[in-house]
Amino acid sequence: MQRRRLKRMLIGAFATCAVLADAGAAAAQAAASNEQVAITTPPAGSAAWVQDRSLGHPLPDPATAAPAAVAAFFATLTAAQQDRLAHSYPLVVGNLDGAPLQLRYRANALAVAQEVEHAKAQAADPSLDATAHALAVSRANDCQALLTPGRQILSFDPRGRGLASEVFGDLATAQRVSVIVPGSDTDLGHFDRTVEPLRSPAGMARALRAEEQRQSPGTSTAVVAWTGYVTPVGLGPDAVTSRLADAGAPRLQRLLAGLAVTSAPAAPPALFCHSYGSVVCGTVAPGLRGETTDLVVLGSPGMGVSSAQDLGTGVHVWATRNPTDWIGNVPYLEVGGLGHGADPTGADFGAEEISSAGAAGHMGYFADGTASLHNFAAIALGDYQAVSYRIS
Repeated sequence: MQRRRLKRMLIGAFATCAVLADAGAAAAQAAASNEQVAITTPPAGSAAWVQDRSLGHPLPDPATAAPAAVAAFFATLTAAQQDRLAHSYPLVVGNLDGAPLQLRYRANALAVAQEVEHAKAQAADPSLDATAHALAVSRANDCQALLTPGRQILSFDPRGRGLASEVFGDLATAQRVSVIVPGSDTDLGHFDRTVEPLRSPAGMARALRAEEQRQSPGTSTAVVAWTGYVTPVGLGPDAVTSRLADAGAPRLQRLLAGLAVTSAPAAPPALFCHSYGSVVCGTVAPGLRGETTDLVVLGSPGMGVSSAQDLGTGVHVWATRNPTDWIGNVPYLEVGGLGHGADPTGADFGAEEISSAGAAGHMGYFADGTASLHNFAAIALGDYQAVSYRIS
């Protein structure tokens, strides 16, 4: 009974914050249970891939092969062999961390094009009701946008609400690499918004890279907008537990391991973890080893720990939350698996609290001219002297 009461209290707190943020629809959604199905298995085509012996030996298992082993495997193939695999198994190759970047981009273009045709066929089905028809049309349009020339889609999975990740810049040669880890309500349909672009991972990534180039035009940078896990929808039960973060963390770990063998930046990729994304990053952090990773949390509901020390020695934790962000009204606690622990911007947490002056609301941290965007780029570039801190 106590656990159920606490769950109702936490969900109610999220819903109240939504009302305060003038988001009545979100508040209504928060009151309903909308639990999501986590994606933890390899994409479609993986079973046939594992059974394929056309090269005379087994192909690396997408479920178990380490990215370094994947990279070593592809290094033994001719260009023609690589292209054949990409055409035969576009979803497998496109999502295989450790595979050559350009091959992944080509494979994902094929997979996205196939999904466009599939969605268009669905939309043309006269037996569909209005809702299903609208969803099919939306899926076709969302995927068609990803096929715009020049886009570099690093991963794509049409299952469920859809997952997608995109690279901005030349990831193979970048001196500094950053990864955007988004929070709730992020999926294929909300990956790249034309209206209010900074509410989407792609928009955040574009803004960060533009600021990096402004601050250091001579530095080669790349930013990955990563929507590689199933996020909570609205402010319901998924938002107050770590279930989806626990499922997403291994996928983020594989991404980072893949970047270590397919790109060679001067430092580990910096992680920018927004909202529920900071729960994912908090789950990953203790497993990070080697050179210290910059981990920046913004608008965080907590990281699943009571202090930065609990995240291990492999991360340098930075945190910010602007005064108008409704997330500050959410209870910072964890009891029986509900809630996400201490406030990363709290004085006792141990993170470096940076300024987000000029940012407004929960989604305003990447807005042009804000102290938060300036600081994010400075951290990503390793220019720590240029970082401004919050003044109490």
